[in-house]
Amino acid sequence: MSSRLGGIVTAPTARDGYATISGRGLDWESVPMRLFQKAKKLGTWDPQALDFSSDAADWTGFDDTEHDFLLRTLALFQAGEEGVTRDLLPLIMAVADEGRLEEEIYLTSFLWEEAKHVEFFRRWLDEIAMAHGDLAHFMSPSYRQLFLVELPASLNALKTDRSVEAQIKASVTYNMIIEGVLAETGYHGFRQSLESNHKLSGLLDGIRLISRDESRHIRYGVFLLNRLINQSPDGWEVMNQRMNELLGPALRVVSEFWEHYDEDHAPFGQRLETYLDFASTQFDKRMKVLERDRGKSIDEIVKAAVADLTEDEMAAALVPAKT
Repeated sequence: MSSRLGGIVTAPTARDGYATISGRGLDWESVPMRLFQKAKKLGTWDPQALDFSSDAADWTGFDDTEHDFLLRTLALFQAGEEGVTRDLLPLIMAVADEGRLEEEIYLTSFLWEEAKHVEFFRRWLDEIAMAHGDLAHFMSPSYRQLFLVELPASLNALKTDRSVEAQIKASVTYNMIIEGVLAETGYHGFRQSLESNHKLSGLLDGIRLISRDESRHIRYGVFLLNRLINQSPDGWEVMNQRMNELLGPALRVVSEFWEHYDEDHAPFGQRLETYLDFASTQFDKRMKVLERDRGKSIDEIVKAAVADLTEDEMAAALVPAKT
């Protein structure tokens, strides 16, 4: 375990052994190890291998409003993916410092996947949109508050405070709000736009793959938050307070985005209500899981989470994967 010197968390200078040769081994049926197996099978796609050959012709055929919509969307995706890539490490260190080996193993794939998402969007912006200038003007006030202030502050706080309460705040910010509300909603709506218009097939392929990665990230995030909430007598209150602080700004990110477009004639036939409805539905689903498991032991939480994963796997087996 870590120690504290002058309020700073310090890692141990020596180890007393290794878990995987101690008789403990690895918990293969744990939630993070099951997610790691899925990540190895489904997350090993290469952004450089995606075919953008038809995207350039589609791009030149769009009007100015459609160009603005695409660039605004992709600039926010690009900045967001860079943000979560850069800010995840303190959480990984906190988990590792507690000796949660299976979670640390899964989080190695988590960070690697976020880095690939950064690469994917930058490649498309460079090769198709030729967007080599500054795109920061696309960030709205609420977006800036969440990504430039709240996300790095809550994750970097773990460098000096690895308490359960600090980890809850970080997980709510990263997993529930940034990924669970904003990223998932954005990818869902954008994917619908591309699918309904039969355009930008290379970009669509990448969005589908990223969405698949993000579904694992959010699944882990719900498990992590569930575990943390039930470790602290004040966990539920800490979670609720952080949710209340951030949910409003998150929904304003969506509404601020749509201020730039005519709601009755939006690009690609999209509507603000579609995004808000999806965000609310997905958020409610995750909250129901947390409410279901409130007050349960860690063994009960793990059992329920494994059952949820098994149900997901059974449902996925019935639907052909799109790549």
